[in-house]
Amino acid sequence: CYRLLSACFYQPDKALFVQENLLRNLVEALERVCPPASVFARKMEESIGKYTNEELLVDYAKLFVGPNELIAPPYGSVYLDRGKRVMGDSTLKTMELYQEAGLAISDDFKELPDHIAVELEFMYYLVFKKVEAMEKSDTDTVHKFIKMQQEFLNSFLGLWINPFCKKIKEGTDNKFYYSLAECVFTFISNEKAQGVLN
Repeated sequence: CYRLLSACFYQPDKALFVQENLLRNLVEALERVCPPASVFARKMEESIGKYTNEELLVDYAKLFVGPNELIAPPYGSVYLDRGKRVMGDSTLKTMELYQEAGLAISDDFKELPDHIAVELEFMYYLVFKKVEAMEKSDTDTVHKFIKMQQEFLNSFLGLWINPFCKKIKEGTDNKFYYSLAECVFTFISNEKAQGVLN
């Protein structure tokens, strides 16, 4: 779910979404782990057909890229740090957590480390590593990655997802992005309530 939601926050490519069955896979995954969020994923799937790729790109740019003031800045530091600026203290802390988990940001990567897509992808990585350790019956590593998930969700992503999603919903009439905001907020809220143990 984290990986598929992350893909929805990169520059849209409608053909790729359709070819890869990204939204159908998201609906099915959420039906298993968070049925309330699957309702919004289904709305995303239904609504994407109503927009051309160009319309999706325009709305994506208005919300997350610019050139004017961003409606919904997709960077955690804007919501977590004083002064609402990018690359603040919280960004540096997220980078430390990435390194602690054994990751490094590629030189080719053009986004900031606390972009919503990156943070969702990081949560996917932590879940993947936890499952990998479970399959090896490595309980110490399982606990390590559960602890990292909880820390990241409670101290970073989970703290800014609500105001971020609220800005999306207030700033667009695009049903795909509106439903995406509802979906990711519902899913993250559920993860926080469950304690990321599932």
